[in-house]
Amino acid sequence: MKILILNSGSSSIKYQLMKMPANEVICSGMIDRIGLESSNVTYKTKDVSFEEILPIATHKIGLQKVASLLLNKETGVIKSTSEINAVGHRVVHGGSEFTKTVKIDEKIKAKIKQLFELAPLHNPANLEGINVAEEIFDTAEQIAVFDTAFHQTIPVVAHKYAIPDKLLTENKIRMYGFHGTSHKYVSENAIKYLKKHTDTKGKNIITIHLGNGCSMTAVKDGKSIDHTMGFAPANGLIMGTRAGDVDHSIIFYMKNTLNYSLEEINTILQKQSGMLGLTGFSDLRDIEAQAEKGNKECQLALAMNAYRIKKYIGSYTAVLNGLDAIVFTAGIGENSSYMRKLVCTDMEFFGIELDNEKNEIRSKSNREINTEASRTKILVIPTDEEFEIANQVHHLLKN
Repeated sequence: MKILILNSGSSSIKYQLMKMPANEVICSGMIDRIGLESSNVTYKTKDVSFEEILPIATHKIGLQKVASLLLNKETGVIKSTSEINAVGHRVVHGGSEFTKTVKIDEKIKAKIKQLFELAPLHNPANLEGINVAEEIFDTAEQIAVFDTAFHQTIPVVAHKYAIPDKLLTENKIRMYGFHGTSHKYVSENAIKYLKKHTDTKGKNIITIHLGNGCSMTAVKDGKSIDHTMGFAPANGLIMGTRAGDVDHSIIFYMKNTLNYSLEEINTILQKQSGMLGLTGFSDLRDIEAQAEKGNKECQLALAMNAYRIKKYIGSYTAVLNGLDAIVFTAGIGENSSYMRKLVCTDMEFFGIELDNEKNEIRSKSNREINTEASRTKILVIPTDEEFEIANQVHHLLKN
């Protein structure tokens, strides 16, 4: 069975064609910096690997580019779209409606669209991916895997807000949690690593997903018990264009005193804030480069980002009543030694002691970057949401 995985993020598309159940990757790649003139397109098979820079204005154009790469007469891996048995789509917000992987039909698409306001940077891109895939891969089963599903184990004491009870019971307003596919994958791999390489069983883990979108999860005995994002993927950590945690009274002040419309406020908090609002750059690679050149705004933004992460490490260690490991993952978590060092500095009270030499080593393997004396393991585990999605799609279609 050939399964195409489409992971449409807020500014990127990851794609992977897999043969299941052999877990064989036929090809993989990514389009990032969507919406910029310098979008980056990568494509890799066992025989071919290349990268190109070109403007990709929208997710639809990006997905059409993916299809053309797969079907290319010289470097492609399929001769016809009919070779694809299923397309697995990452969908960020499933609300209270979706708690497991589902086959997509018109009703499912309508419900995904109803959740646009809760995930305005993601669900529209996810649905765009579904619509384009239905046109291109018209004989394939279209399957949705929801980011919110892993967080269904979060207890009511954590997922319920201190607002009138009917808003939960009637309107389903609660904390849902996001990046669940990534947090599930890396936490399971962290537990396997810890059991094999250490004397701890990995009961208490904090997973730190750092990309254009950022989130953290407290994982106890393999289950999500708390998470930085809530009703929508907007709060918690400082992100590429999202503010993360803000005092909600700011919204009323902007509306009532500064005369911003609600639409303008939403745009500011979702698309003009975060690292972009602090520095003028949304991509951490650009911000780090500027910080190293002495840019004070970029240096402060990175320090603020790390400070927010440290606060959540402290609170989640309390919630877990202990800490065996912290796990860095996703584009920034896996590749930025700069951010990892900022986060892990002055954290000895939590048993977190970074080995600076190990931290600078670039690798695609699961690894620990802590000192020998560190009580808490510091792990870097590359996420593979596409692998996790493929497994869930294959399981659904075979059962």
